Amino acid sequence: MTAAAVNPVRAPRGTGWIMGHAVPVLAVLAAIVVVWYAGAIFLNTPVQRDMFARAGVTDYGFADLAAATLSQERPVLPAPHQVAADFWKWTFATAPTSKRSLVYHGWITLSSTLAGFIAGTLLGILIAVAVVHSRTLDKSLMPWVVASQTIPILALAPMIIVVLNAVGITGLMPKAAISTYLSFFPVAVGMVKGLRSPDVINLDLMRTYSATPAEVLWKLRLPSSVPFLFTSMKVAIAASLVGAIVGELPTGAVAGLGARLLAGSYYGQTVQIWSALVAASLLAAMLIAIVSLAEKLVLARMGVRP
Repeated sequence: MTAAAVNPVRAPRGTGWIMGHAVPVLAVLAAIVVVWYAGAIFLNTPVQRDMFARAGVTDYGFADLAAATLSQERPVLPAPHQVAADFWKWTFATAPTSKRSLVYHGWITLSSTLAGFIAGTLLGILIAVAVVHSRTLDKSLMPWVVASQTIPILALAPMIIVVLNAVGITGLMPKAAISTYLSFFPVAVGMVKGLRSPDVINLDLMRTYSATPAEVLWKLRLPSSVPFLFTSMKVAIAASLVGAIVGELPTGAVAGLGARLLAGSYYGQTVQIWSALVAASLLAAMLIAIVSLAEKLVLARMGVRP
């Protein structure tokens, strides 16, 4: 047996992570960028041809046409570099306190997102606990919980805002209420599954020890439901952000990422719309990453092996 067979050379751990995770993600990202550029050229070409005709320009090739489509002031579909430049300008080259800064608008949206997410998570947990401990609520309440999510949020949001404004509730709370509406459902469904996940033998053992329903909940059901809770929270935090942005649209808000999208659509600033969408996507990714980190810390604290 050779020395190489006894002590095989192993690639560094970081190399395996890069090949297994980073490379596929970067490959997909590169493909998206290529398709994006192709789509921008295709969609902006008719407008650019018309602009050339109005300017009396007739002698141009495909390269000239493509370059012009990727540098239009108000394109139908902005190119990636235009969106990146606009995002950089209003995020890093502008004071965070400026009302034109994406950081400022993102903070406004984040405030209502977190308020709705916290309220929705608590509401979902309370509903799940009630449903698990009451067969009547299981049969009567859960169908309504499911049915509540069949109503389009774009139709429901204006009604929520009008009703809350009628009773004097304005500002952050109407948007947080919409975020709560969207975020409580995944938590409720996930927690019902999690609270029912303990094996029957473990439940029988608790009954053998004469444990009360409260003791079974705290010592068995809740610990077993923690992985389900965090999985649901990842969905809920993203839904809460969507609710906050949607809540800003029918109110004519002047601050927030939804307001930024609305202003861009009013004035035909497609680059501004796309940069706000990128900001919302990055904000959602950051929130999900925070929930994932909290999940790892909590599960590690509980002694769960990865």
